[in-house]
Amino acid sequence: MNKTELVKKVAAENGLTQKAAGAVVDCVFDSIKDSLAKREPVSIFGFGNFTCKHRDAREGRNPATGKKIKIKASNTPVFKPAKAFKEKVN
Repeated sequence: MNKTELVKKVAAENGLTQKAAGAVVDCVFDSIKDSLAKREPVSIFGFGNFTCKHRDAREGRNPATGKKIKIKASNTPVFKPAKAFKEKVN
């Protein structure tokens, strides 16, 4: 499922126009991104937790040439599914 299909499903199941459903989906995604940008975790009961993990700077290798490269420090979003989510998938 991609974003367009998700918007169509939200619209159909809630009696919304696709434009309104698209605004809702965008708002949810933007809220999650904004919270993670502020390093605030997002917990959605029954779905899972979104957090940010800091990765320190490190040295790596270019797989094509084998040359050493420096990899900058970064923050990476992490998702941990809830127990109910895992059970539904399995």
